[in-house]
Amino acid sequence: MKIAVVSIALNEEQFVQRWRESAADADVCIIGDTGSTDGTVKIAEDNDVVVHKIVVRPWRFDMARNALLALIPEDIDYVINLDVDEVLTEGWRAQMEAAPKADRYNYDYVWSWTKDDKPDVSFRADKVHSRFGWIWKHPCHEALYPSDPTAKIASGGFGIHHHPDPKKSRGHYLDLLQLATREDPSDDRMAHYYGRELFMQGKWNEARKELVRHLALPKAQWRAERAQSYRFIAKMDDNPERWFLLAVAEDMSRRDAMVDLVDLYMKDDRLAEAAGWAKRALQIQKSPGDYMTTAHAYDDTYLLHVIDAAKRA
Repeated sequence: MKIAVVSIALNEEQFVQRWRESAADADVCIIGDTGSTDGTVKIAEDNDVVVHKIVVRPWRFDMARNALLALIPEDIDYVINLDVDEVLTEGWRAQMEAAPKADRYNYDYVWSWTKDDKPDVSFRADKVHSRFGWIWKHPCHEALYPSDPTAKIASGGFGIHHHPDPKKSRGHYLDLLQLATREDPSDDRMAHYYGRELFMQGKWNEARKELVRHLALPKAQWRAERAQSYRFIAKMDDNPERWFLLAVAEDMSRRDAMVDLVDLYMKDDRLAEAAGWAKRALQIQKSPGDYMTTAHAYDDTYLLHVIDAAKRA
């Protein structure tokens, strides 16, 4: 099995060494540099990383990733798309080699960390794939699509951890996501991401409109993402309770919206209702893993404290 670890990069000199070290067991490491003006290219080349210059104008992530994909040697069996601010967990190669044979592998992904450096937002991601038969789509929050819809996916057994630069701007995401919704207004995934980005940038009127549009789209059938749209709307509404309830009704398989209700009722000193939802949340012992969740939602100690507080009230 020959494995390539690849990434597109722009001014990532602070992360290149760490990225390369985590991928030390790869057969080849490749960076598609999109115009760095710092030491990214030199550090990469000094560490035996193959660097290709990639020019995409106007910028969009899918075209850059497809350009890099075309430059990967044809004798490679599998490609691990590892952003430069991410690292592979120890033992990743042995775990992947021991996994069932598949066209694509998923893995445990930690996107952010708590203040005491424990995993916070996490989910299963799947940017590891066979060398041929794939294409990236969407200008931003790009996704990997197979040419063969019967492509097999399996667990790779390893993990990828994200350790980003908190100072790095996300400003260009908004325009790219707006472009994505214009290219395909029916795409539910891009509608949700655009609404989420508007929310994160404080454009609440526009965010609410887009998230409502997402929920009305015929293709918007993924319950986890629909629940998440309801949760974002709740955080922008004077009456968040009804939206959190809609989120729970949309997807009863995960704790997140239930714990939102626990937090809301605790804040409003509605202890009995908070305890009721804490008990329901505790019945879900493990996250389904198919969508992002937070450490707070699966903090049993907090939920047991809520139940105890209600008993003592």
